[in-house]
Amino acid sequence: MTGHSVPSEFVSLAGRWCANQSALLLTFVWKGYDLLLAKLPAGIDSRDLERSITQSLELWIRRAMTGDEPFDIQHGPYERETMKARPAQPPQYDLAFVYLAAEQIMWPLEAKVLETDGTVGEYVKEVNNEFLTCRYAPFSGEGAMLAYLLSGNPKNVFANLATKIPCRLTAHQEFLHRPHMMSEHQRQVETGKPYPKHFCCHHLVLEFPSLARGSGRT
Repeated sequence: MTGHSVPSEFVSLAGRWCANQSALLLTFVWKGYDLLLAKLPAGIDSRDLERSITQSLELWIRRAMTGDEPFDIQHGPYERETMKARPAQPPQYDLAFVYLAAEQIMWPLEAKVLETDGTVGEYVKEVNNEFLTCRYAPFSGEGAMLAYLLSGNPKNVFANLATKIPCRLTAHQEFLHRPHMMSEHQRQVETGKPYPKHFCCHHLVLEFPSLARGSGRT
C-alpha cells in the first residue's frame, strides 16, 4: 500500500479487524504498564525518556500477551499508506498492534512525555495534526495516545485536553478504574480515499512519578 488504489477486500478486512478492538488491545497495554512500573527504573534512560519508556513498554506488553493472538505489538513500525513521494520518509508510530494476516493493518499508539499535567501542547498537536488528518491510522477508526505523566494529576491532564484539542471526554466502560478516557471525532478524509471518517481516540495517562526531574532518576 503506497497511496495507490486500495483493494476493496483489504479495506473490508481492515474495517473488520480494527473495529471495537480497544478493550482487548488496551488491556494488554495496561497490564504491560503495571509490569513495567514494578521494574522501574531498570531499563529506562533519562537522556531519551520517551523512546526509552516506549521501548520497554513494548517488551512488557508482549509479556502480557498469550502469544496466540492474531496480532503482535511493534515499536516503531512505518505507515507506508500515507507516505509522500520520495525522498519523504513514511510516518512512524511509537507503537502499533499489527495484524499478522495483513501487516499493513495497524492499530497505532502514540506516546508523549508530560513533565507536568499542564504540558499537553505536543500531545494535542499529535491528535489534531496526525490522527485527525488520517496521516496516522488511515485504515483504523480507533487509536490511542499515551501520556507518560511525570508530575501532576491525570484529572488535570484530561481537563486540559478537553479544552485544548478541544473535545468531549468520556470514560471507557472496561477501564473505569484507570485514568483512561475517549474522545470521538470526524476526520478530514481526502477525496477518493477509503479511510473511516469517524475516529475514536483513546487517552491513557501512564504515571511515572519516580522518573520526574529531581526524583533521582538515572
